[in-house]
Amino acid sequence: MPTAALLRRESDKGPTPRSVADSDRQSSVSLPFSKKWTCDMLIAQHSVAGEGVVCPLPLHNDSVSTDQIALNEFLAGQSNLPWVVFRAAHRAANYPTLPARARAVLAALARTVDANDPYASIFARRELLTGRAMQSMRTFYRSLDDLETAGLIERAPQKRYGTAGLFGRAYLHLTERSAMVLGYISASVETESAEEPAESQDSRPAVLDSTFETPCVSVADGAIYKDLFPKNQKRQPGRLPPDLERLLSLGFRQFLIFKLMREAKTHAKLLSDVVEATWDHLKQAKRPISYLRALLRSPVDFSHQIRAKHAADERKTREAKHAAQVELSVSESAGNTFIDNEESKLIVVSSDAQSISVHYRREVSPRVATGQWAESFVAAIRTNTLKEATFEQIKDFQRNRPNAVIRPVDAQTEATAEAQARTRTADIGDRLNEMKRTLRAACAGVSRAAKGGFPDDDRSQNRAGKPKGYGVQAVV
Repeated sequence: MPTAALLRRESDKGPTPRSVADSDRQSSVSLPFSKKWTCDMLIAQHSVAGEGVVCPLPLHNDSVSTDQIALNEFLAGQSNLPWVVFRAAHRAANYPTLPARARAVLAALARTVDANDPYASIFARRELLTGRAMQSMRTFYRSLDDLETAGLIERAPQKRYGTAGLFGRAYLHLTERSAMVLGYISASVETESAEEPAESQDSRPAVLDSTFETPCVSVADGAIYKDLFPKNQKRQPGRLPPDLERLLSLGFRQFLIFKLMREAKTHAKLLSDVVEATWDHLKQAKRPISYLRALLRSPVDFSHQIRAKHAADERKTREAKHAAQVELSVSESAGNTFIDNEESKLIVVSSDAQSISVHYRREVSPRVATGQWAESFVAAIRTNTLKEATFEQIKDFQRNRPNAVIRPVDAQTEATAEAQARTRTADIGDRLNEMKRTLRAACAGVSRAAKGGFPDDDRSQNRAGKPKGYGVQAVV
């Protein structure tokens, strides 16, 4: 350690108070269990009385002689440190008004910080600093508290990397006062900074903060900074799409389903479309995984099939909805009478809404429609081609129509007509008797000709040698 190298006694001179203080301090560091154990064994207590003032240093500033001693040690080849760093460590080890533990840590920080940028972050682990200061971890933290109280260091808060789930380091920074004391910045810089206006002084902390954010040295921090590339990480599976969750019942795992989604993307397909189009066959397959991969490699356009299927389903839905609306409109019009705008025809809907009777002005008998009349009838009502007829309109239509009477059909009239028994009138009976006599006469003539035939024809045919009954067959 440079401090140990500087602590030497001159053979030609007697011991001075400075040399005695340095020798006592060196003995307290190297021999913790010697007679000077009071300074080291009681450091676990907070603010130990008398610590750091057992061997007080002179209050006068002899920085010129101190620098000369450090220069002599540096030129003697007893250290491999640069001159600026060596002088800073020597000044830190001899800094007054600080406990011994704080001076040791300040010397370690002076050896670790970047001399070209003293305000930058100090990239050093606690093990390195405690080893250079020859202190335990508890003493090291108390030394940091002393330095922070004296205004020589700044302890930045610990960083948190939320995306990676890691905690960063809590870096240390030297203040302007400590950088000036250690010799990293000259006194002229201090004078210029004191003469600057207030606005420039207000802007300086922003500049310092910006230098703290970017490291001054490219050091690999290992567990602190990581390049989390997604392809190299085994991530937890996300949530499956709702239409692919049914694959779990066929033995598919979540990771496999996501892998199949990537394979389908490479083949310009969607796994959801393939599963939707072939689900009936897929759930009956003996090896559904192999079957699904074969479907992904096939040149079939499953998205077109899904679009056609959805279009057919939508068309069926629209047709069913339209049929329901037509049926509702017809049921609401049951037993009502409608007339067109020109009053040339009158439409009467039956009570059960199964048929309609259309009465034309120039026709005596109505026309009954029992087929596909509901859709055209509802369309005419919606376009106001047909409207419900009033009693006056029915009277006018009946008056202008020859030999016809239009009555609205209601359920009570139809029930009464069905309840009355049908009887045969005299006119109908006479007509039926006449038809019976005609049929009997016709049947009797045919039977007589089939049995006997004509006698003259039979005799002439027998003389010619032809068989009997030939003429009958000819007549028939």
